[in-house]
Amino acid sequence: MFQLNRHSDYRKNLDPVDATSLGMAAAEDAEAYLAWRGNAAPTPLRSLPALATELDLGAIHVKDEGSRLGLGSFKALGGSYAVVRLVLEEASRQLGRNVAMNELHSPEVRAIAGEMTVACATDGNHGRSVAQGAQLVGAKSAIFVHAGVSEERVGAIARFGALMVRVKGTYDDSVAEAARVASEKGWTVVSDTSWPGYERVPALVMRGYTVMVREALRQLPAPPTHVFVQAGVGGVAAAVGGHLSLVLGAARPTFVVVDPARAACLFESARAGRAVKVEHGKPTVMAMLECYEPSLIAWRVLYRVADAFMTVEEEDAIDAMNRLARPQGKDPAIAAGESGGAGLAGVLRAAADPEIREALDLSELSRVFVINTEGPTDAARYHQLVGMRPEGVIGAGDLAGA
Repeated sequence: MFQLNRHSDYRKNLDPVDATSLGMAAAEDAEAYLAWRGNAAPTPLRSLPALATELDLGAIHVKDEGSRLGLGSFKALGGSYAVVRLVLEEASRQLGRNVAMNELHSPEVRAIAGEMTVACATDGNHGRSVAQGAQLVGAKSAIFVHAGVSEERVGAIARFGALMVRVKGTYDDSVAEAARVASEKGWTVVSDTSWPGYERVPALVMRGYTVMVREALRQLPAPPTHVFVQAGVGGVAAAVGGHLSLVLGAARPTFVVVDPARAACLFESARAGRAVKVEHGKPTVMAMLECYEPSLIAWRVLYRVADAFMTVEEEDAIDAMNRLARPQGKDPAIAAGESGGAGLAGVLRAAADPEIREALDLSELSRVFVINTEGPTDAARYHQLVGMRPEGVIGAGDLAGA
């Protein structure tokens, strides 16, 4: 399904709060956090000229987040950054002065962090980021996972010392339970989705994601003409689209939000002209995008900056994974998780549909940018869908280079 943005506020300026949160100064602060961590190497940008030729496009570039901060996902940038900012703010409040990032390892700041517990719900990636951030600063973490989260993903979070809590039902059920328990126990919720009265922390999470955009704009040979970004609750799409609109202005690219057809909360919101919750159906293979209600902040940004919304089917996502793992010509191999290749799946579907091509003005001159938002975070599932081990694909990609 495909839907052009018809919202009455389409192409209007961002809300001032969002413009501040996603602007240049905010992005620079997030980059400073990476520098503090000491492993701030940018993730690679991969060029796929053979696939671009096949699709009659000028260029396709993939920002490959599969190696980000040892967590294998772009979400490593968001949750941990928010935890650090929250610890700095609490330390500043208790000590009565501004506490800088270079003081995070000081005994007095770590003592304050040690009294804090951060909590969140997750499909896997966000929880790992929050748990890692808590471990880095000496705070405690409690991570809530729903019934569909695999044991491999649970184990990957638990290794950072997090208290793991299983919740019956879906991701949305785990969000509600995390909020309830945190309220009872005085914990701080670090969610990547927002709801009425809870916006500031998710905005910090989204700010962390702008690092990808800053890196990509430095890496790309020319600014993209088209950007396709996958969405769950919409946080990463809003961060990318919002930052691009602020830094590129009238020269910003055509921006397309890609939803799984089985969890198309943003697509349906675009169709309705307001944020809507969609009904639960069959689970989607794109597990990290299986969200049924958009983040209110993300929707507020996207109805202004997104040019179109579309959905992809289960087989589209699996096809994108396989195309990235088994490239044509001299294109590098890329190991993309089930949700990681969904943006490219949108490109494949759009390029093959004459009506969508025309609506988006896709042509042989188009420079398309997508993000592999995650590597194979569940190796067994990846092998089942692609028929290759992740390490074999990643090794081939490294040999081919960018």
